[in-house]
Amino acid sequence: MVLTSRPRARRVQAVLLVPTVSVCLIAAGAPTPTVPLGVGDRLFPHLGNPGYDVDSYDLAFTYTGSNREPLTAVTTIDARTTTSLERVNLDFTHGKVRSVEVNGVRAAHAGAGEDLVVTPRAPLPKGRPVRITVRHTSDPRYGRDQEGGWVRTRDGLAMANQADAAHLVFPCNDHPSDKAMFTIRVTAPKGHTAVASGLPVGVDRGARASTWTYRTEHPMATELAQISIGRSTVLHRTGPYGLPVRDVVPTKDRGALEKWLKKTPAHIAWMERKVGPYPFETYGLLLADARTGFALETQTLSLFERDFFTRPELPKWYVESIMVHELAHQWFGNSVSPRTWSDLWLNEGHASWYEALYAEEEAGRSLEDRMERAYGASDQWRAAGGPPAAPKAPKPGQKIDIFRPNVYDGAALFLYALRQKMGSPAFQRLERAWVSVYRDGVADTEDFQELASLFAKRDLRAFFRAWLYGRKTPPMPGHPDWKPTSARKIEVGPHVKSRPARGGRAG
Repeated sequence: MVLTSRPRARRVQAVLLVPTVSVCLIAAGAPTPTVPLGVGDRLFPHLGNPGYDVDSYDLAFTYTGSNREPLTAVTTIDARTTTSLERVNLDFTHGKVRSVEVNGVRAAHAGAGEDLVVTPRAPLPKGRPVRITVRHTSDPRYGRDQEGGWVRTRDGLAMANQADAAHLVFPCNDHPSDKAMFTIRVTAPKGHTAVASGLPVGVDRGARASTWTYRTEHPMATELAQISIGRSTVLHRTGPYGLPVRDVVPTKDRGALEKWLKKTPAHIAWMERKVGPYPFETYGLLLADARTGFALETQTLSLFERDFFTRPELPKWYVESIMVHELAHQWFGNSVSPRTWSDLWLNEGHASWYEALYAEEEAGRSLEDRMERAYGASDQWRAAGGPPAAPKAPKPGQKIDIFRPNVYDGAALFLYALRQKMGSPAFQRLERAWVSVYRDGVADTEDFQELASLFAKRDLRAFFRAWLYGRKTPPMPGHPDWKPTSARKIEVGPHVKSRPARGGRAG
């Protein structure tokens, strides 16, 4: 949720005696008519909306059986106003709005950029609950200038909403700082299976179609929502401490993919030994028969290309390390979400760190060698993409370009430097505390700095400033011999998201 104070800092103060700090994003003022708003994100100025906090989403989609036809949908948003509002802005585009109701009363609506501006019959007072119901379509067909949202697979649909594409699918407050609970209902024709983030609540089976309902037990950012619709099989197994693990695979491939899927419980146990209990109600992999060019950490159900697990040239250690990368995001990025998109390094840097650590411990792939190569490339990455915590804005029409090497191995390199600075025992305590203190919440670079300073028992502000905001990479503690390289391209970590091939082999 968009926070007008810093309760997560108060939580640290109560538990760890860390001082509070100032607000980063503030909901302010009543919306201006027909003008797209935003919560002040440096990289995505018009993303999110001020004036309210979302408590929950209820999403209902009806799928015709063809992934080339729009789905009919109803989105119900329960929120609380944080200021008096004459109008409410939602992020939504690429769908037709049929009607809008505010607290059960028909409301006027108009488009403004990628916002849906709703005008209730009377102003909404500050501090009151509000229910907004939007009846609309959700179109899985896109032009070349749009990224993310629905992904058309060979037999249906999946979702890839990162970084700012959930509002291509449903009306929402599409910023990771406003997390909410989700109920997701999908109606699909006979022969199809629908699975979504969270746990199943039930399925209503009819002669021609069935409706599946899923509900989250923890808040979720809009960019992390997942829905799979297809001719799929759901495979069930048990993870550590009885955790339900379920995987969604094309029915025809279930046998060939089992050798990979059965590894997930051991991966979860490995991560729990590093950072503590798994933070959600379930986990699993969604293996989509589509070409996307990336894997994605959608909450409780990570998205992978099916072919990623069938390519003979990919070594076993590499495949497993990427599985661990997406799993690590369930702690870093999903449970603890970024306050702004400039804090993306906290997500990708940590996931890349545990990806590399797993490869070292389980396959003998040296973490130190990988970090030395990253150090050599770091100045180039900073020049091309900005420092890890101050990434350059994406180019117009290329929003996914914020996922550059500087926030992957460039940020993991900072974590290596921090471990060198603090010492391994203090660093490990920091990691476990981070995902515990901010569980189910949002946090930013300053929060991580404060917590690190606490466990290091010294002020690390200058260290963080040099490593995360500097144009040049500082000297590596303990490795004065490490030097930047002038090579044009250095292969370090493989895991950088690429732009999806829209349409791909979709049916």
